[in-house]
Amino acid sequence: MDPKTEELRAAHDALAEFYAANLTDTLAEFPVDRAVLGLFAEFVLAAGLGTDVLDVGCGTGRLEPFLASRGLTPRGVDLSPGMIEVARRDRPDFTFEVADVRELPFADASLAGVVGWYSLMYLAPGDRAVAFAELARVVRPGGFLATAFKAGDSTLRRGGKGANLGVEFDVYWMSPADMESQVNAAGFTTVHWAGRPAGNGLGDNQPQGYLLAVRGR
Repeated sequence: MDPKTEELRAAHDALAEFYAANLTDTLAEFPVDRAVLGLFAEFVLAAGLGTDVLDVGCGTGRLEPFLASRGLTPRGVDLSPGMIEVARRDRPDFTFEVADVRELPFADASLAGVVGWYSLMYLAPGDRAVAFAELARVVRPGGFLATAFKAGDSTLRRGGKGANLGVEFDVYWMSPADMESQVNAAGFTTVHWAGRPAGNGLGDNQPQGYLLAVRGR
């Protein structure tokens, strides 16, 4: 494992209990997030390709109950064993496993959709083509991808310091254009994009981006 991946994994191992204590209910606070994930669920169900979807970078598994409530059958993967341990403990009704988005342990065209909810922003520029190609590989033609991300100028930042746990890691606030370019280059076609501006009264201190795309047939 390369040093940056090891740093990211170790940091999120350290952050797992912090996330479980402080971020579990954040989805309830953001109606736009729920709306986009709900639209993703509607697209997946309407496609008639099954209900199995993958939450990539699932963390403590906070999305799984919501996705299941919308008729999907979600499972989660995360680079961090610590995150997966907490997800299995707190949400035993769902399946979670350790995996790297650059090498997903799933067969070709085995899923109806994938979600990358604030998890693809950790990919260094040199890793993105491989990672997005993996997302496309595991999704059936006609299936869907949903992603949320902190929208910026795609420059490197250091994250993690706000938790005051002594951890840091690389993060990229990708521009919406860069995110869409990566998704489209992997074989997906954009069907919906949206955003939340900073300073909107919803507690956002930076812009957020959303993208839904369909896998080419």
